[in-house]
Amino acid sequence: MKSDQDRLRSRIATAISRRWFMEECGVGLGTLALRSLFSGEYASADTMKPVDPLTSKNPHFPAKAKNIIYLFMAGAPSHLELFDNKPQLTKFDGQLPPAELLKGYRAAFINPNSKLLGPKFKFSKVGKSGQELSELLPHLATIADEIAIVKSMSTDAFNHAPAQILMNTGSQQFGRPSLGSWAMYGLGTESRDLPGFIVFSSGKKGPSGGNSNWGSGFLPTVYNGVQFRNAGDPVLYLSNPEGIDETTQKQTLQAINQLNQYHLNSVGDPEIASRISAFEMAFRMQTSAPELMDISQEPKHILEMYGAEPGKPSFANNCLLARRMIERGVRCVQLFHEAWDQHGNLVNDLKANCKDTDQACTALVKDLKQRGLLDETLVIWGGEFGRTPMVQGGSDGRDHHPNAFSMWMAGGGIKPGITIGASDELGFNAVEDKVHVHDLHATILHLLGFDHLKLTYRFQGRDFRLTDVAGEVVQKLLA
Repeated sequence: MKSDQDRLRSRIATAISRRWFMEECGVGLGTLALRSLFSGEYASADTMKPVDPLTSKNPHFPAKAKNIIYLFMAGAPSHLELFDNKPQLTKFDGQLPPAELLKGYRAAFINPNSKLLGPKFKFSKVGKSGQELSELLPHLATIADEIAIVKSMSTDAFNHAPAQILMNTGSQQFGRPSLGSWAMYGLGTESRDLPGFIVFSSGKKGPSGGNSNWGSGFLPTVYNGVQFRNAGDPVLYLSNPEGIDETTQKQTLQAINQLNQYHLNSVGDPEIASRISAFEMAFRMQTSAPELMDISQEPKHILEMYGAEPGKPSFANNCLLARRMIERGVRCVQLFHEAWDQHGNLVNDLKANCKDTDQACTALVKDLKQRGLLDETLVIWGGEFGRTPMVQGGSDGRDHHPNAFSMWMAGGGIKPGITIGASDELGFNAVEDKVHVHDLHATILHLLGFDHLKLTYRFQGRDFRLTDVAGEVVQKLLA
């Protein structure tokens, strides 16, 4: 029979054993798991010293495009006034749409039974390819043989924020990685002195989807898009505060990075590698960013071609900066121009928007081509959805419309001078070669050299990808 002292010793041994397992084995196994995960992507096999996650990487197969410039026309341009001419819509202007067309249709803000509104501008066929474009796009008409127009885009959302986030991340939910972040994750960047994914915003306001349009979501934050400002320091706090010289800053940075490295070696958290990379990048950007942003260095004829004016923020300036960034190895540049939400004042606003953007978009394609950069740079133009064939705002506006809209692409493996897809005679539904947002993303990744089914990241127990659980490459777009 055990004495009370023996029983006490037994309970203490059991408690110590349990405590030892939870504190030592549990944490130890967790650390091993972290180190194993970390070593696969961020560290060499024999040490916890981080491998730069932004180092250039090879895609799944030879790529047609190395870089992306995405001209995002936030607010949703009217395809019916710009790209998709509908004579029947003119014929039935002022009449109610067919009842069968509206069955099961959901509109954002107007009664679906609103009267039809004919196009407000004339169209003509341009270029050797005979692309049909609006009179509002005279500059784009000069490169009609360089672009591919998709007239059969469709999406799942009809309000701005979720539709913009879907177009940029493949999901209407916040927290998913953006297209630019996926490109960075897959390819890294060739720029050592600038972020690999840079964002500009112009127009009346910022995009409705906010920073989520260029966020890295559950990917490491090193792949996040970096928004550059149009005036002052390109990035806040880029300049040294008063009293801090370069030597002091370099010594401070070295000390901080040394402490971060100790922490990294201890816990193996990928975000610490992101932090080290961010500090080092910020230091290099103090020299590279001001030089990059100084477009006064450009020849006069280039400034005039874009319609850019040094010191005067504009979409045109941003287009020129996008070309300068691609020359410096930046992987992805995205320009948001939030100005296209014409629920009313359609005619005047479209004239103003096209005046602000048409020349610069065209100049960007021409400039890339003359510098030998267009073949490796994919240029994308478009918004988050289209506009209704029905009128809103009296007689001069259109509501949000996800069923059919238009986009154009150029360079980077795109077949030039073609139009693919079609909407019905009223521009209401995509009826030929329908291209969903997921199909667009699959095609972009294909041009970058990736099988969209295999470019994945494991998060919360499953593999995620940009195209969610759908998407097919649009073969007709490929050169």
